[in-house]
Formats: sequence, structure tokens, C-alpha cells
Amino acid sequence: MPIKILNRREKQEILENLRERFGIQEIPFMLAQFGKEKIFAFSGDLSERQLREIEQTAFVECMGVYFAKIDERTKEIRLSIEGSQLLKNQITENIFELENEEQLNQWMKGQDLQISTGKRGFFIIKYKEDFLGSGKASENKIGNFIPKNRRLKN
Repeated sequence: MPIKILNRREKQEILENLRERFGIQEIPFMLAQFGKEKIFAFSGDLSERQLREIEQTAFVECMGVYFAKIDERTKEIRLSIEGSQLLKNQITENIFELENEEQLNQWMKGQDLQISTGKRGFFIIKYKEDFLGSGKASENKIGNFIPKNRRLKN
């Protein structure tokens, strides 16, 4: 599947969603979509034209870092671990701070947190100064999205 460099309007839609949910005011890099849902952030020196030329001569699986996933059905955006770290200085809303190392270990092992936030939707998970990606809150838990290959082993 070819690289889809997001145009200004598409990037603005993502920014509006992130502004509403997390208070983010700016996305200071190019965004590219691979597949239907995965968004990558790229801040290199290559122009969109140069990236297209590379894509025509070589297989490009992705570029930049995995930034976010857009739910195709609901259009909600879930920031990846790297996405939350790239924008950590802008995130001002819907932050869930882990209280202790026990919660941190539980989260990093890929377990859901059995906690009620009083809200629904995506939260940025944070422990001290570290941003750990996104979780989705429901009535009595925060669902974990850490990929299996990045989880701590038991």
C-alpha cells in the first residue's frame, strides 16, 4: 500500500481531534498514513516530492515513528507511546497519572487498570515525568494498548 502524505486539511482534522481531547495546539511534523489507520510522524529533510520519488524506486514500509492510530469507525485518535512523548509538552488534558510503581508495572505488563476515572474515552498515561501512551477509559477500567512485543515480561 502506498504512502499517503496527509494534506493540510487531513492534518488539521487530526489536530482538532487532539486539541479537543488533550489540549494539543500544534503538530510540528509531517504526517503520513500507512494502511487504513496507522499514522506516522516524519520530521526529516525530505520533501513530499522526494518521498514520492523514493517510493517509486524502492519498497517503503513506513517512515518516521509510529505516532497514532485512527479508529476507522469512530474517528477517535489514540496516540502511541512515541506520539505521547513527541507532544508531551503540549498535553494538558485527559492525563491519567499512575500513583505508584505497582500501577506502573501493571501497565507496562499490558494489564488493564481497574480504576474508575469518571470519564470515558482516551487518556494519556503518565508516571512521574514519563508518558506511556494511551489508554481507553470505560466505567470501571482503563484499557491498555501496549503492544505485546513491548510489554514487560512477568
